[in-house]
Amino acid sequence: MVHEKPGREDAVEDGSRRQASLRGVRALVVEDDVPMATVIANYLEREGYEVHVSHDGMDAVQVARNVDPDVVILDLGLPGQDGIEVCRSLRTFSDAYVVMLTARTDELDTLVGLSVGADDYMTKPFSPRVLIARLRAMLRRPRPMGGSEDGPAYRRFGPLVIDPVGRDVWIGDEPVSLTRTEFDVLDVLSERPRMAFGRRQLIDRVWGQTWVGDEHLVDVHVGHLRRKLGDDAGAARFIRTVRGIGYRMGTGE
Repeated sequence: MVHEKPGREDAVEDGSRRQASLRGVRALVVEDDVPMATVIANYLEREGYEVHVSHDGMDAVQVARNVDPDVVILDLGLPGQDGIEVCRSLRTFSDAYVVMLTARTDELDTLVGLSVGADDYMTKPFSPRVLIARLRAMLRRPRPMGGSEDGPAYRRFGPLVIDPVGRDVWIGDEPVSLTRTEFDVLDVLSERPRMAFGRRQLIDRVWGQTWVGDEHLVDVHVGHLRRKLGDDAGAARFIRTVRGIGYRMGTGE
């Protein structure tokens, strides 16, 4: 069960400002527990989201195709098609932020969810306030403002080219398709390529300073990046492991 019901004091605090900032942001709640889905949807609507709800995995994929959500709150245990399969399907056509909800405490379930493209996870029971805070952190991740009238300030690491303004990535002439979170991790690393980032530093920059959970979440997303960039962890060109610290950019050579 969700711990909390919406309180009137929450609706008053900065309500108009938040609604204005989130106007047009679409959220899809995929949860077969109808009361829980309703509570989550109510919180999101009061934050200013345009909310769509689905209680079935197969229906959720079709709803996502129709409404093109910016964020998806996705339960792992769903009828018809579980959250893992829904997330796999979403990643074939959507780069929405995906937060996976699970009633299980098994670490394997979390890792499997992240491995198919979820950006974050929460274990039930949870506080809707915490969920809202995580979504806020995702949606306010700073977007680089580099570039000039002559064109964007590309970052180059051998054959790897990163456009922080257009959020595009290429290996040579081939575009690389990344999720929003994968790009955000790469953006942070490439912005300061000589700096070695610890897991906590990356979490603070990408997921937000209020994020709480297993910091190996970072390792999963770095693994995704390496696979998509064709990088070998044992002889990394683009994302190097700094033993005892974390990760930093390589030269691409």
